[in-house]
Amino acid sequence: MTTTHTNTAVPRTLWRVLALCTAALLAAACAHRPAPSSAMPFDQAVTQAVDDLMVQTQKLPAFLAKVESTLTQRRIVIDPLLEGASGQQTEVTRVAEQRIVQRMQAQFKQFTVTPFNANEIGNAQYVLNGTLVRDKDASGAPYRLNLAMTEIKSGMVIAQSVARISDASLDTRPTAFFRDSPVNGKDRGVEGYIRTAETPAGQAADALYLERLPTATVLQEATAAYEAGRMSEALSRYEAASKRADGQQLRIYSGLYLTQSQLGRTADAERTFGTLARLGLESNNLSVKFLFKPGSTDFLADPKISAAYPMWLRQIARQAAQIESCVVVTGHTSRTGSEAVNERLSLQRATSVKARLVGEAPPLSKKLREAGMGFRENIVGTGADDASDALDRRVEFKVAGCEA
Repeated sequence: MTTTHTNTAVPRTLWRVLALCTAALLAAACAHRPAPSSAMPFDQAVTQAVDDLMVQTQKLPAFLAKVESTLTQRRIVIDPLLEGASGQQTEVTRVAEQRIVQRMQAQFKQFTVTPFNANEIGNAQYVLNGTLVRDKDASGAPYRLNLAMTEIKSGMVIAQSVARISDASLDTRPTAFFRDSPVNGKDRGVEGYIRTAETPAGQAADALYLERLPTATVLQEATAAYEAGRMSEALSRYEAASKRADGQQLRIYSGLYLTQSQLGRTADAERTFGTLARLGLESNNLSVKFLFKPGSTDFLADPKISAAYPMWLRQIARQAAQIESCVVVTGHTSRTGSEAVNERLSLQRATSVKARLVGEAPPLSKKLREAGMGFRENIVGTGADDASDALDRRVEFKVAGCEA
């Protein structure tokens, strides 16, 4: 990845020395950091996480801080926070991001917080990212907030903080783009984002995450336009992202599909979904949000939700037929009802989807296997049975070797 910075004449060796010294010093400091304090209300936890993060950046020796201040403008971009299990932006992660910006602008004016867009990423020295994680086994702290600040040029995490949240209920509904996306877009890049948010200071951030930052800004611009209802603008930005060298990403093609569908470009939308299915199978990461009637193998009758399902199945069948390997169709259910009932229901749904795929491409009858996971691999796990936990009721398609 190539980024543009001020003071490009500064020798690369100096940057390396600064990065190595900073890493060693931060690692030593973090070894003596106390464990996260007791759980606290959401707003207070966000404030503590921000303050802890920024205080860490001020603990470098004076000479390093002085040298660094002559080289940079201390510009920070905030990569929108994600929910840790699903990789989605949610209503509460959006609120957390707003609180972070407000706190930094009010209390840490030595840093300039700039928008996460294609114009600003080249001038920023640091990227801040974070995750909200549901701690299922944490007594008195249902959630945990992770924040990390990474120096973009060196790829080093220079500060990382954790705060525990006592609120038992937060608004974890996915934002519009993630709610509407036909597939789960949690790919290797998103996993790298999540890892970086949990990386201790003094260690390297995920390399693929940093490499994809410029494209991530274009994707975020497109997603913001989609959620604001500016579909033509969103389509233009998704197209721009898809043409980049690292543009073959599930979230980008989900955005293309959604905007083309909204603009009535049906044929384009079907071709894009075919590409989405191919990318998912190639990465062994195709999780499709087919929603069924409760306790049934029939899809929901609401045409706003299920009208596109036949086309999805047609494209998945075509893409699966073009690969030599076999494919395991796995059904999942949310955490509602008994374990035995959900095990049986998830297998029945997988069998139903398999039959539909074979109907689209009969040769698949020898290449498809079905499996049911019940609610053993829930991602959200709330059992709400609404848009917030649609990922738990997904159908996954995994490439596997063909048995003799």
